[in-house]
Amino acid sequence: MSDCLFCKIAAGEIPSRKVYEDEVCFAFYDIAPQAPSHFLVIPKEHIGSVSDIGSANSAVVAHIFEVIAKITAEKGIESYRVVSNIGEQAGQSVHHLHFHVLSGRDMTWPPG
Repeated sequence: MSDCLFCKIAAGEIPSRKVYEDEVCFAFYDIAPQAPSHFLVIPKEHIGSVSDIGSANSAVVAHIFEVIAKITAEKGIESYRVVSNIGEQAGQSVHHLHFHVLSGRDMTWPPG
């Protein structure tokens, strides 16, 4: 999607602090971190949100969760939160599927 911020980040058109990249997904640090360690993992393929996951693209999401486990293990992160907001009322500001991975502090509910 040509006007999607995260598509542009994954394509390297907009700079980011890369954490990980492979042919399926891209991980980068959040520009407004909500925890001492806060990165996002996105599919390179444009998927709008969790609501748009189906049989044709669910393997991408499984792969992303494998990557999250790999990254956190490599960084020695044993306790973390994974969040995906769906829709504006839930706080989704970029309409490209993404998973926030937060760690390094006690996580409270509601988040904050």
